[in-house]
Amino acid sequence: MSSIRGFAPELAAALLVGVLVACVPAGVNSAVVGVCYGTKGSNLPPPQDVVKLYRFNTIYRMRIYSVDHAALDALRNTQVEVMVGTTNEDVAFLAGSASNAASWVQTNVKPYYPDVRIIYIVVGNELTGGAAQSIVAAMRNLNNALGSAGLGGIKVSTAVGMDVITNSFPPSSAVFAQSYMTEVAQFLATIKAPLLANVQPYFAYQGNPGSISLSYALFRPGAPPVTDSGNGLVYTNLFDAMVDAMYAALEKAGAAEVGVVVSESGWPSAGGVGATVENARAYNQGLIDHVAYGKGTFEKPGPFGTPKKPGPMEVYVFSIFSENQKPGDETQRNFGLFYPTNKVPVYGINFAGTLPR
Repeated sequence: MSSIRGFAPELAAALLVGVLVACVPAGVNSAVVGVCYGTKGSNLPPPQDVVKLYRFNTIYRMRIYSVDHAALDALRNTQVEVMVGTTNEDVAFLAGSASNAASWVQTNVKPYYPDVRIIYIVVGNELTGGAAQSIVAAMRNLNNALGSAGLGGIKVSTAVGMDVITNSFPPSSAVFAQSYMTEVAQFLATIKAPLLANVQPYFAYQGNPGSISLSYALFRPGAPPVTDSGNGLVYTNLFDAMVDAMYAALEKAGAAEVGVVVSESGWPSAGGVGATVENARAYNQGLIDHVAYGKGTFEKPGPFGTPKKPGPMEVYVFSIFSENQKPGDETQRNFGLFYPTNKVPVYGINFAGTLPR
């Protein structure tokens, strides 16, 4: 097996143990499942090996959190589409002037595109405080710079956490907590770009395990449904409720046409309440099956999407590896699908949705 396509034995092992990470099968729907690639670790494999792992497992969407030139070089001519982030520190620079944004594009995008299939530039990740006030100016300058460089097909957006909304239960009552988010939403509407949202039901459950059913958080069949008293919609899982809260806030901000791309979602396998290997497997498999096959099953797919927004979804699972240098509590360092040292799976999971749970 070590000679298969020239890959290392560890990569062959990943397939042998039943981890078949794949695009949604053709003809099912146009849903997209990608995987985030974070780099805050001291034991991570080189980018070339990471890209091989994606390709070996037929993962064709990736999110990276900054312009990692080695990773972008490894992605050349691979058909893996990538969401590229600016650093939070870059945002003020990009907002500062049109020439700053043009310089950033010439340095970080132009040398790679189209050999690297860049689909989004993410202006900051969960920016807060005064820095968040620069998001719209940075996005505007960057969007104009991409257009001037002949790269207008790349969408510009920003990634937000669930803390940008308030009154999130029931979902229909959600509104943006800060005025700058209304500007963000309306700008995204003008450029026809989605809002990127990091939707992490684990942290909602972790903060309130007495009130949130674990089965409801983990997509388990038979979880007691929750009815939105504002519109009568019925929710069978926490993920949909959180996504629809973001849609409700967009609607109230006058940007109902803006879509939501889930730029992060996952469950830790260790380090905190409810953080176990089995729960991580259950959540991630439930998420993948939900996105790929809707509220039904592989044998009987659909309907797709959330109760408020039916239709295909785009979701990025967090993350390909656990990152042992991430700050915060222990759960932050235990979201990985694969062990970084040998690239074998932490637990069996099937992105194609064809293996039994």
